[in-house]
Parts: sequence; C-alpha cells; structure tokens
Amino acid sequence: MKKKIQHVYIIGSKGIPAKYGGFETFVEKLTEYKQSGSLQYHVACMNIGDNLYGDGQKHFEYNQADCFNIDVPNIGPARAIYYDVKALDYAIELAKKNNDIEPIFYILACRIGPFLNHYKKKIKKINGKLYVNPDGHEWLRAKWSYPVRKYWKFSEKLMVKHADLMICDSLNIEKYIKSDYKQYTPKTTYIAYGTEQSKSTLSATDARVKDWFKEKNIGTEGYYLVVGRFVPENNYETMIKEFMKSDTKKDFVLVTNIEENKFYNKLKKETGFDEDPRIKFVGTVYDQELLKYIRENAFAYLHGHEVGGTNPSLLEALASTKVNLLLDVSFNKEVAGNSALYWNKEQLSFLIDKVDKLSLDDQIMLDKKADRNIFVKFSWDFIIKEYEALFMENNL
Repeated sequence: MKKKIQHVYIIGSKGIPAKYGGFETFVEKLTEYKQSGSLQYHVACMNIGDNLYGDGQKHFEYNQADCFNIDVPNIGPARAIYYDVKALDYAIELAKKNNDIEPIFYILACRIGPFLNHYKKKIKKINGKLYVNPDGHEWLRAKWSYPVRKYWKFSEKLMVKHADLMICDSLNIEKYIKSDYKQYTPKTTYIAYGTEQSKSTLSATDARVKDWFKEKNIGTEGYYLVVGRFVPENNYETMIKEFMKSDTKKDFVLVTNIEENKFYNKLKKETGFDEDPRIKFVGTVYDQELLKYIRENAFAYLHGHEVGGTNPSLLEALASTKVNLLLDVSFNKEVAGNSALYWNKEQLSFLIDKVDKLSLDDQIMLDKKADRNIFVKFSWDFIIKEYEALFMENNL
C-alpha cells in the first residue's frame, strides 16, 4: 500500500534561507537534511516589505520545502504575534485547499496562546494535529517589561493547554512544562537542538582571517571568547567583572551586537571595562566560516546563559572550542555534562586563573569529551532522524 505524504506546516521562524539564529537555523537544517520522501514541509516566512525571502513571491521553493510569505505591517512589538496568527490561518486554509490528510501544524514559541483555541477547532475539523515548541523561559527575559512577561506566561499556559504535543528541546523545559501545567496533563517529548560538526575551511593564512584578527587587534596566542545576544540574563556583567579580576594575560573577545545598546553603556559605567585592554567587543560576525575559525582558535569559551533550553551558541562552542567554562545551571549541565568546566557568579575569576594553567593533555581530554557528546546527542543527522520519526509515526 502506498504511503501518504505527511504535510508539516512550520509557523514561528522568520523564514528560510536562514538569516538569523535559533529557530531559523533549525528550520533550515530540518529541510536541508530531510531524509524521508514521504514528508513535505511548508514553511511560513515573514515579509515586512524587505522581500528577504523568495523575492517577495507568495510561494517559493527552498530545500524542497514549500515556503510562503506572510505580509506583516510594522506594528511594533505586536508584529510577531500578528505574523504567527496570520501564518497559521493561511496554513490551515492551504491544508484545506490541498486536501491534506492529517496535516501537522508545528508552532515555534508560545506567542499566540490567547488565539489558539479558535485555530485548534479549525485544525480538528481537518483531522490535523497541533504541535508546539515552547522554546525557553521567554517570560523570564529581562528585556521584556512586566506586562509583556505576564503576557508571555499567560500565552504559554494556553499554548500548553491546546497543543496535542509539546516538543521540548531541553529535558529541564520538558520537566517544567509537565510540572507547571499538570492540570492539563500535557503530552510532551524531548528532541534537542542540533549543531554542525565540520571544521572551518579557513586557515591562518587566509585573507579573511588575517584581516579580521588584525582589524580587531587580537593576538593568535589564544583568547577567551563569548558569542551571543547582548542581554542581561546572559550574565555579561558577571563575566566581565570576574575576567577583570583574573590574572590572565589573554584577551576576552566578545562577539555580540552592541549598537544602540543601553546595556552596553550601563556596563561600561559600572565596570570600567574600557580601561582594561584585554576586554574587546568586536561586534557581530556574519561570515559563518570565519566565526567557526574564531571559535576553534579560542583558548576557552565562556557561557553565561541562564534562561532557556538547549542553547545553539553553547552547542557550537562544544563542537568547536577545546575548553568551555559554563555557568552552573541545570540547562547547561544537561547539555555539556562532564565535557565542560562550571562556574558560579562569585568564583569565575578563580576558574579562569586555574584554566590558564591547564595542561595541553587536559585541554585535549575536554575537547574529545565534548566532540563525543555532540556526535552522540546533538548532531543534525541525529536530530533530523528524531523529528522525522515523530512526524511520520502516524504514517507507517
């Protein structure tokens, strides 16, 4: 008997080809490495007038996925909610028009909880399923005002209530969903985020490498590195203060966006990091091969993320950098296990001084543990297999 095509509609990423991080990269890899010929992905893309995806065409093909643009007006913070609602509405109508059999609608993040009951009824009418990825603890992020954080938490609750399945990229997030919303007896599963394992194609002699290191005045004798969003909950203040207290002679290279950032000016005033020549904010690096090279040639990676699930920048660090120093919280320990070293907020400077003296053998041992950990649990090949098995389980 011929298998039916399983249609999966993905809502909530900005779109593909990926031009951002997180969910966009996830959708890019999910479609790029698709293995099953019985799966058809449909991906919503946000068009804010810049025609970033598919040159403004309503539908276009990318990675064999049917991508569709949703026009979104510039209405400020509510733009993402508007986009998710309109994309889900369009996807449901498209599934009806195409007579899809038991389509799956997979929503990334919990922005549209108050509207979801209405759409859940529509999905049920066409025998569809509603899957949700809750992301991390968005309602804890310092960038949101109190009313917005309240909305995020309320919206998350309703997303859990109406979802047929919550796909969590962290065991700790899955535990939280089951505990905080036990009144809904939510059905959950765990599938992690993935990362690439290939090494950079660049070398020290490449012009892109030489020019960047010269421009940023970074030596090649090793440096401490951080890559990530410049937000308070990623503990930049602690990392900078503790690094300044340490005795290391190495640089601290911060790859992050500080343009028009009030947090940057606040930190400069409170820490005086601009008086320490080791602290080097170098902006963002969009050249992925160059960024991979920068990671690979760091002496050690600092990771201060305190909120969220499986963090992409942590996976990339574990795949590329020999020594990783992580904030001691459950999310980070769940991912890295014994392949990293851990710090609390009062003792990072001591750990930096200790790591400065690590033998090459110890560095190599940590590197091998991290590589093995990534290969077994977080390679894209493994993650794609997990997702396809889930999507196809009713199609066997």
